Amino acid sequence: MLPEVVGRDEFAALIIRTDYDDEPAWRAVVAALHERWGVDGEFEASVHVVDDPVWAGATSDAVIAAAGRDEDLSVVFVADGVTMRSPHRALLALDLGAEDEDLDPEYYQELLDSPPPRAFRTVPAGVHDVHANLSIANMDFEEYAHEALTDPEGVFRSF
Repeated sequence: MLPEVVGRDEFAALIIRTDYDDEPAWRAVVAALHERWGVDGEFEASVHVVDDPVWAGATSDAVIAAAGRDEDLSVVFVADGVTMRSPHRALLALDLGAEDEDLDPEYYQELLDSPPPRAFRTVPAGVHDVHANLSIANMDFEEYAHEALTDPEGVFRSF
């Protein structure tokens, strides 16, 4: 069982490193995550980075289970092997929202047959936009996932 994430400021995006094969790539990801964001860099970056080998190789389901213990968190970002190997360092965004397991098929069959996406990739600069808007319920996870699907590489970059 993975440890509980502690000490995260409620406004900080949670980044969990699960790949430990490329230290220079990881440093590039962290540097990109700490850059100012928004129009003309109007916002300071706020991230909580978990860089502990206990998370090495953790699956998406395991990360969701561990990060989901934080009731104030709606999304977690994972720096996995794909992140480290991609030129744009796209992190995996995982939806921490509750799945609709108790939906009545009589009324919600279409939703049950085609559930909304629970993951997508985002460039480091997109992490802040996603986290901020999901935190205040200005947008939902599905909107970001669909925007990522419009990108030729399947990566959310910005609106």
